[in-house]
Amino acid sequence: MSFRVLIIPEDPIYNGFILQPLGERILKEVGKTNAKVEVLTNPKVSGFEHARDQVEEICERYKHFDLILFLPDRDGKEGREVSLEQLTDKLQKKNFPFIAVAAKEEVETWLLAGHKNKLTRAWGEIQNDSDVKENEFRVFINKYGDEGPGEGRERLMKETLKNFSGLKQSCPEIENLISKIKTLL
Repeated sequence: MSFRVLIIPEDPIYNGFILQPLGERILKEVGKTNAKVEVLTNPKVSGFEHARDQVEEICERYKHFDLILFLPDRDGKEGREVSLEQLTDKLQKKNFPFIAVAAKEEVETWLLAGHKNKLTRAWGEIQNDSDVKENEFRVFINKYGDEGPGEGRERLMKETLKNFSGLKQSCPEIENLISKIKTLL
């Protein structure tokens, strides 16, 4: 029997091409090799607040899933991690298999972590840039993207995932997410 996972993104159109393969790899890491990972498209959410405000309704609607992950951007917002921990606690107390973890600073940073040799700035600078999407990712995708799904995001993310241990080292919030999933399961 498969293990069903729903990922709630801020932007299903572009982030989905990053989060879906990442979700599959994370689930393999926790021993769920048969996981079926889907990115939420209905209802279509747009932005952190819009997604966060609908999370409980989404959990109710998709309660037949084995795991629901909310993976938004941190966007340089101090305290976002704390609010996501509180949201996780609240929904887990209502028996939803829910975990929320923010990407530092953007989901796109997770993709960039696998392509450090192609970046224009040092990794620490990029990782701490709350506007990394505009300042680094846009230049990167214009240069290395393609006409494929998500302007090449899917292909580029799969390349990043070839060195999963390097990704976890570069982006400790992914290791944190894995730990939370293991605890929940």
